Amino acid sequence: MSRQDASDLGEVYFEYHYVGTTVRVAAVHAATGTETVVMGPAHAATADLERLALGKLRARLAREAANR
Repeated sequence: MSRQDASDLGEVYFEYHYVGTTVRVAAVHAATGTETVVMGPAHAATADLERLALGKLRARLAREAANR
């Protein structure tokens, strides 16, 4: 598991699970426990997968905030 500080979100944790030639990347927002998951090829750059998971997490948090 790695950790990244997304300045607008606070602390975000990333978890990787490799299954054959695929990797599952989960982004977890530390403050709320909200989690998003993306899948990609195991040979993809870690930064690219994290950026994709983080974008999905931002979109989900914005959608949840709009529904409150």
